[in-house]
Amino acid sequence: MKPVIKDLLIERMQILIKNAVSYARSNPELAERQAALSKRLCTKYRIRMPYELRMHFCKKCKKFIVPGFTARVRIGRSNLKSIRITCGFCNHTYRKIIKKQIPIGQ
Repeated sequence: MKPVIKDLLIERMQILIKNAVSYARSNPELAERQAALSKRLCTKYRIRMPYELRMHFCKKCKKFIVPGFTARVRIGRSNLKSIRITCGFCNHTYRKIIKKQIPIGQ
């Protein structure tokens, strides 16, 4: 695929996800539709969705989640610094590691 087309598609996906996040509270159906369109773009043209856009989808049920509205975000309570995200639809919890633990004595 030509780099120009790929950049255009990624820009379009960013616009769709940004609009979906802004409409999530007022019109959830429209937000879900825009997120689905963004996901269809990357599957149709076989390009990888950037990480900052991919994190708006649940890893289990693949639905569009918005932190604070359709997902619960908490800070991990262990020595390993992480964020715990719980999907509001399927209650699946997954972690994103912020900083790896440095072993003592090194």
